[in-house]
Amino acid sequence: MGSVIKHLRHLAEAIAGNRPVLLRVSGVLITAVLISGSGAMGWAIERLALQEGIAPAWLGIPMLVIALASALAAGSLRHSILKVLKALPTDAGGDLSIARLQLSWIVGRDVTQLNEQEILRATAESAAENAVDGVFAPLFWMLIGAGLWHVSNAWPGPLALAWSFKASSTLDSMLGYRQGTLQWLGTAGARLDDLLTWLPCRLVMLTLPLISKPWRQLPALVMAAEQDGALDHSPNAGRSEAIYAHCAGVRMGGRNRYGNRWVDKPLLAIDQPPADPDALQRILALTSWLELVWIMIALALL
Repeated sequence: MGSVIKHLRHLAEAIAGNRPVLLRVSGVLITAVLISGSGAMGWAIERLALQEGIAPAWLGIPMLVIALASALAAGSLRHSILKVLKALPTDAGGDLSIARLQLSWIVGRDVTQLNEQEILRATAESAAENAVDGVFAPLFWMLIGAGLWHVSNAWPGPLALAWSFKASSTLDSMLGYRQGTLQWLGTAGARLDDLLTWLPCRLVMLTLPLISKPWRQLPALVMAAEQDGALDHSPNAGRSEAIYAHCAGVRMGGRNRYGNRWVDKPLLAIDQPPADPDALQRILALTSWLELVWIMIALALL
């Protein structure tokens, strides 16, 4: 997906130049091509796995399972977070260059001047936001696709919908920046990603407190996360981080640098202590437990 986006971006910029209208139209076309292409590829693998006479079961079913697993980033997210933690120096004032390098792979902010506490905060925020984007949103669309199969297995199923979502998420991560030509070219992909993540994000807000705190605290936690997260310009990112901040007991938010631009993000769970390695482990554990709960609920309903 990333390779296709890269080539289509270069083509669009060569044709549209710096003309906003043409760049917006190009962004819509890129989004349509990538979403439809990814969904069609997923649907084709589903047909290969399920329709008799196309491929033997020993080939089609494992291919479908592997493809579905590729849409969930729980393992890679955990691995990336742990690589940052492992790279942190054991002594105060140690070399942070390796930790900054590892962090740069999972965040969009400038990491070159971050101290250890800022590295930990950035890692915690990335672990929370990417849990929704990389785990629960694609899992949600997989479950919707599985539900459609109950109507007819000729419809696009879990892989087609999951890969369509991953396409929108990849578009947002590569083109969704408010700078240069991307402020027009990336609009369509970013808006679509916001739309497709909206409901999964709210479901995480409702279910994460159930596995982290006494159930009677759910209304207060959800309201606190909504109050904090609503201050973020993103309809989903701030709320994703806020519910994790309140449930894991870790303060997030603050000033971030993106190139030459400084952005003040809202403070989340301000009464909680700042991020530390234990807080990051709690966030990862909550993600693993909630993923299991979602799958169990889905199996019970389906």
